[in-house]
Amino acid sequence: MFDISWGRSFRNCAGVSRRDALKVGALAAGGLTTADLLRAESAAAEAGREIKRKSVICFWLDGGPTNHETWDPKPEAPTEYRGPFGAIPTSVPGIELCELFPRTAQVMDKLSVIRSLYHNNGDHFAAAHWMWTGFHGSSAARLEAMYPSIGSIISRTRGANQPGMPAFVAVPQAMTIGRRPGYQGSAFMGVAYNPFDVGADPNSRNFRVQNVNLPNGVTVDRTMDRQSLISGLDRFRRDTDAGGLMDGMDTFNQRAFDMITGERARKAFDINREDPRTRDKYGRTSTGQGALLARRLVESGVSFVTVHSGGWDNHSGIEAAMKRHSSYLDPAISSLVSDLDQRGMMDDVIVMVMGEFGRTPRVNGGAGRDHWGNSMSMLIGGGGLKSGVIVGESDDKGTRPIKRAVRPAHVLHTVYRQLGIDPGIAHINHAGRPIPILNDGEPINELL
Repeated sequence: MFDISWGRSFRNCAGVSRRDALKVGALAAGGLTTADLLRAESAAAEAGREIKRKSVICFWLDGGPTNHETWDPKPEAPTEYRGPFGAIPTSVPGIELCELFPRTAQVMDKLSVIRSLYHNNGDHFAAAHWMWTGFHGSSAARLEAMYPSIGSIISRTRGANQPGMPAFVAVPQAMTIGRRPGYQGSAFMGVAYNPFDVGADPNSRNFRVQNVNLPNGVTVDRTMDRQSLISGLDRFRRDTDAGGLMDGMDTFNQRAFDMITGERARKAFDINREDPRTRDKYGRTSTGQGALLARRLVESGVSFVTVHSGGWDNHSGIEAAMKRHSSYLDPAISSLVSDLDQRGMMDDVIVMVMGEFGRTPRVNGGAGRDHWGNSMSMLIGGGGLKSGVIVGESDDKGTRPIKRAVRPAHVLHTVYRQLGIDPGIAHINHAGRPIPILNDGEPINELL
C-alpha cells in the first residue's frame, strides 16, 4: 500500500529536523523533490508546449540478456552457437522467439523486435550508459553518469501526464550494474529529475512505498495539522539549507504536499486494489507484480516507469538461468501487453524490453555466454508504433548485424518522437555547455 506515516521526533525550533524535511520534499533515494518536479511541470505549461500524453514502460534486464535464448534464436546454427533451446512460432508469421517465451510469442502481433542493435562495447557500465542515454561516456574506469537518461529527459521536458503524480518511477528501484540510480539518473540536470524509487518489492506481502514518509508520528488523516506542517517546513527552509536544495518550495510546497498525500497517487501505488486473478496472471514475482504496478502508474499519469530485473550476467549455466528468467519475464511481458490492449491503452504506452548488451554467440566452456555489444536484440511496441515488425537482421550465428544496423540513439530517437520531444533541445551541463538530448541517430522508420 501507499503508506505515509511519521517516524521520529522534531529536533529544532521550527519543529522539523533537517532529515525529516528532506523526506517531505524528496520522493526518492536520489533526491527527487516534489517542489522541483512541480516547477518543471509548470515551466512546460507556461511555455505552451503541446504534450502528447503517452507513457513508457521499460523492462530493464540488468546484466545483459542473451539474444539466442530470447528474441533472436538461431535454430539452424551449430550446437555451440544455437544453445540448449529451440525456437517457436509467434502470432506473426515469420517471427520466431526462443521456446522459453510461449506467452510472449502470443502477443507479438502487438510488439516488434529489433535484431540488429549494437554499440560494440562489452563494458557493463559503458554499455548501460549507451542504452539509457544514447551517448558514449561512462565506463568501468569512470563510473559517474555523464549524460541524463531518457527517463530523466522525459521528466524534465514533459513532466507527468497527470497532476499529483511523479513523472519518472523506478520499480522496485533504479539500478544499473549495482549502482543507484546508475545510468537511469539525471546526471548534470540535477537530482530533481532522478527517478522516484518505489523502494520495496511489489510482490511482498506487506508492500508499501518506502520513500514517501513524513516525520514524527502523524498520519495523512490528521488533516488539521496540514497547514502547521507546511508552515514549519517553510520556516525550516529559510534557515537550514544554504546550498539551495529546497529553493522554490515557497511557491510549490502546497502542491507538493498535496502530491504526496493525494488520493490519485495513493490509489495508483496500492497494488492490493487489483483483482487477485489479475495479479496471478502477471505472476507472483517481483517482475510480474512490478509490471502490474507499472501499468497502474501509467494509467494514473506517470510518464516513464522502469521495471528492474537483475541477474542477467550469465557467464555460466545459461540453461538453468534462462529457465528461471523466462518463468517470470514471459508472463510479465505478455500480461502487461494484453492488459494494455484490453484497456485501450496500447496506443498510449510504449513497452520496451532491453538490457545493456547481448551475450557472445558461442557458448563458453562454462555453458554460459559472455559480454557482447556487437549484436543485440530487444522488444518494443505500443505508443503508436507499428507492430509485428522485424527491424534488421543478425548473421546466421548472431555475431553481428547484416541488415539495417541500429544504434541505441536510434531507439531513443524513436521514443522521443512518439512522445513529441525534440532531441535537438539542449540542456546546460556543469561546464555551462549546451548539450542536446541526442547528437546522433534518427527515428527507426520501419516502426513509424
